[in-house]
Amino acid sequence: MKTISNYDKIYWVSIMLSVILNKNEEINIINGYPWVFSNEINNFTGEIKNGEVCKVLNFDKRFVAYGFLNTSSKIMVRILSLNEDEVINKDFFKRRIKYAIDHRINLGFNSTRLVFSEADRLPGLIVDKYDDYLSVSFLSLGMEMIKKDIVDILIELVNPKGIYERSDSPVRLKEGLEEVKGYLYNEFDPVVLIEEDDIKMYVDLKDGQKTGYFLDQKLNRDILRLYAKDNVVLDAFSNVGGFALHAAKYKAKYVDACDISKKACDDIKRNAILNGFDNINPICVDVFDYLRDEKNKNKYDIIILDPPAFTKDKSTVKKAIKGYKEINLQALKLIKHGGYLFTFSCSQHMTMSLFYDTIKEAVRDSKRNVALVDFRIQAPDHPSLMESIEQLYLKCIILRVE
Repeated sequence: MKTISNYDKIYWVSIMLSVILNKNEEINIINGYPWVFSNEINNFTGEIKNGEVCKVLNFDKRFVAYGFLNTSSKIMVRILSLNEDEVINKDFFKRRIKYAIDHRINLGFNSTRLVFSEADRLPGLIVDKYDDYLSVSFLSLGMEMIKKDIVDILIELVNPKGIYERSDSPVRLKEGLEEVKGYLYNEFDPVVLIEEDDIKMYVDLKDGQKTGYFLDQKLNRDILRLYAKDNVVLDAFSNVGGFALHAAKYKAKYVDACDISKKACDDIKRNAILNGFDNINPICVDVFDYLRDEKNKNKYDIIILDPPAFTKDKSTVKKAIKGYKEINLQALKLIKHGGYLFTFSCSQHMTMSLFYDTIKEAVRDSKRNVALVDFRIQAPDHPSLMESIEQLYLKCIILRVE
């Protein structure tokens, strides 16, 4: 068995390299905020080596934290530790990764996110476990430079059959890195079979969405056990059919699964056949057009709206609000009396309050009376720091439409 990596050099803390903050900028960091932005830095001491670990000092040059330095990024320091006595070496990262994994073992999920970047104090590292295989993303320069060590640690702690790298996110461009993907440990068929809530499905680690599948929706899919029985369901923006498969499992009358991607619809059909579900109907269509179609009025007892992120940047939030309002307005017009709307946003820039207000506006314009039944977030294998609200990116509102 062979480990593949472009980086063999191990690096530790450079005590000569320090970042000096402006006055009072250390307060958020001490309280747990994971980033230092360029406008919060007063000056540097020592030789700047991007990707290495530096000391972060307050304006009076007292220790605040250790972190990865990258002056090429707007986020110049990604915090690793607030403990001055900490030795930042391979054992440090092993302890951190094991601590993260222990939480997921407690949850008991077979396919799960093992490491969630800053939320696990491992900035720029994402590790997803799909049965016996790992899909890994290195999204910061610091993590990229110790890739070989991280892979070695994962092999030791998890003993996977293989590891595939999905470092193909545009976030890497902001770190001065290219988008890459490929095998890091063993070569294997990247289309792997997983099981979630006794539902089998194929997940494409090479070309699937995110690292292969939307693991963050795990508990939100399973909540359909309370709603789906004997109902007609629309799973809009279905991707590989996660919600549709759960609705079928929980005895929905039938399920329409809409997605604009032919590959997604083929995957939905394949996964339905795999589980012996004959009541899932994949529809390859523009979801916006489908929701506007008057022929679908009063057809569905449950409509699930799980669109891709309509905004990944603050500058496009206003445009995203229009998109979220439009799909929810049209869904509210279609849904049967007494039906349920499951509506999601996975954009960190669409805050909880902003998402709630957008849905409220859609309700008003629909002229329907609704009751808020539930408000949900991402699964617990996707934690967020209390001081970093942007990590609480996935929001779900469940409404009952009167």
